[in-house]
Amino acid sequence: MNQSVAWLLLILSGLLDVAWAVSMKLTQGYTRPGWTALSIVLLAAFVYLLGKVLTLLPVGSAYAVWTGIGALGTVLLGVLLFGETLSAQRVVGAVLVIAGIAALKQAPV
Repeated sequence: MNQSVAWLLLILSGLLDVAWAVSMKLTQGYTRPGWTALSIVLLAAFVYLLGKVLTLLPVGSAYAVWTGIGALGTVLLGVLLFGETLSAQRVVGAVLVIAGIAALKQAPV
Protein backbone atom coordinates (compact mmCIF):
# COMPACT_ATOMS: atom_id res chain seq x y z
CA MET A 1 0.00 0.00 0.00
CA ASN A 2 1.32 3.45 -0.87
CA GLN A 3 0.51 6.73 0.88
CA SER A 4 -2.19 7.72 -1.61
CA VAL A 5 -4.04 4.48 -0.98
CA ALA A 6 -3.52 4.92 2.75
CA TRP A 7 -5.15 8.38 2.65
CA LEU A 8 -8.10 6.99 0.67
CA LEU A 9 -8.51 4.17 3.18
CA LEU A 10 -8.31 6.70 6.00
CA ILE A 11 -11.18 8.64 4.43
CA LEU A 12 -13.15 5.40 4.08
CA SER A 13 -12.44 4.59 7.72
CA GLY A 14 -13.71 8.05 8.71
CA LEU A 15 -16.90 7.53 6.71
CA LEU A 16 -17.40 4.13 8.34
CA ASP A 17 -16.99 5.88 11.69
CA VAL A 18 -19.83 8.24 10.75
CA ALA A 19 -22.01 5.30 9.73
CA TRP A 20 -21.13 3.60 13.02
CA ALA A 21 -22.16 6.66 15.05
CA VAL A 22 -25.52 6.80 13.27
CA SER A 23 -26.03 3.07 13.72
CA MET A 24 -25.25 3.45 17.43
CA LYS A 25 -28.09 5.96 17.76
CA LEU A 26 -30.40 3.61 15.89
CA THR A 27 -29.63 0.70 18.25
CA GLN A 28 -31.70 2.54 20.88
CA GLY A 29 -29.46 1.38 23.70
CA TYR A 30 -28.67 -1.96 22.09
CA THR A 31 -32.34 -2.97 22.08
CA ARG A 32 -32.55 -3.41 18.31
CA PRO A 33 -30.56 -6.50 17.24
CA GLY A 34 -30.18 -5.63 13.55
CA TRP A 35 -28.81 -2.15 14.20
CA THR A 36 -26.66 -3.52 17.02
CA ALA A 37 -25.10 -6.12 14.69
CA LEU A 38 -24.48 -3.49 12.01
CA SER A 39 -22.92 -1.22 14.62
CA ILE A 40 -20.46 -3.93 15.66
CA VAL A 41 -19.52 -4.69 12.03
CA LEU A 42 -18.96 -0.99 11.26
CA LEU A 43 -16.87 -0.58 14.41
CA ALA A 44 -14.66 -3.52 13.47
CA ALA A 45 -14.28 -2.27 9.90
CA PHE A 46 -13.23 1.28 10.75
CA VAL A 47 -10.84 0.16 13.49
CA TYR A 48 -9.23 -2.35 11.11
CA LEU A 49 -8.76 0.24 8.35
CA LEU A 50 -7.47 2.85 10.78
CA GLY A 51 -4.92 0.37 12.11
CA LYS A 52 -3.75 -0.46 8.59
CA VAL A 53 -3.25 3.14 7.51
CA LEU A 54 -1.38 4.02 10.69
CA THR A 55 1.42 1.74 9.50
CA LEU A 56 2.20 4.33 6.79
CA LEU A 57 0.76 7.67 7.86
CA PRO A 58 1.84 9.88 10.76
CA VAL A 59 -0.40 9.07 13.70
CA GLY A 60 -1.07 12.69 14.68
CA SER A 61 -2.17 13.82 11.24
CA ALA A 62 -4.05 10.63 10.39
CA TYR A 63 -5.95 10.54 13.65
CA ALA A 64 -6.85 14.22 13.37
CA VAL A 65 -8.18 13.71 9.84
CA TRP A 66 -10.08 10.61 10.91
CA THR A 67 -11.69 12.27 13.91
CA GLY A 68 -12.48 15.35 11.82
CA ILE A 69 -14.30 13.26 9.23
CA GLY A 70 -16.17 11.52 12.02
CA ALA A 71 -17.10 14.73 13.80
CA LEU A 72 -18.16 16.65 10.70
CA GLY A 73 -20.01 13.74 9.15
CA THR A 74 -21.84 12.99 12.37
CA VAL A 75 -22.89 16.62 12.81
CA LEU A 76 -24.15 16.72 9.23
CA LEU A 77 -26.08 13.45 9.50
CA GLY A 78 -27.44 14.48 12.89
CA VAL A 79 -28.96 17.53 11.22
CA LEU A 80 -30.20 15.65 8.15
CA LEU A 81 -31.48 12.45 9.79
CA PHE A 82 -32.38 13.41 13.33
CA GLY A 83 -33.39 17.06 13.08
CA GLU A 84 -30.53 18.34 15.23
CA THR A 85 -29.99 22.10 15.20
CA LEU A 86 -27.28 23.64 13.04
CA SER A 87 -26.53 26.90 14.83
CA ALA A 88 -24.00 29.52 13.78
CA GLN A 89 -21.72 28.35 16.59
CA ARG A 90 -21.79 24.76 15.29
CA VAL A 91 -21.02 25.96 11.76
CA VAL A 92 -18.05 27.99 13.02
CA GLY A 93 -16.83 24.96 14.95
CA ALA A 94 -17.10 22.78 11.82
CA VAL A 95 -15.15 25.35 9.77
CA LEU A 96 -12.42 25.38 12.42
CA VAL A 97 -12.24 21.56 12.32
CA ILE A 98 -11.85 21.66 8.53
CA ALA A 99 -9.15 24.33 8.78
CA GLY A 100 -7.29 22.27 11.37
CA ILE A 101 -7.46 19.13 9.25
CA ALA A 102 -6.14 21.00 6.21
CA ALA A 103 -3.28 22.47 8.23
CA LEU A 104 -2.28 19.09 9.66
CA LYS A 105 -2.49 17.39 6.26
CA GLN A 106 -0.19 20.01 4.69
CA ALA A 107 2.31 20.22 7.56
CA PRO A 108 5.66 18.47 7.11
CA VAL A 109 6.09 15.37 9.23
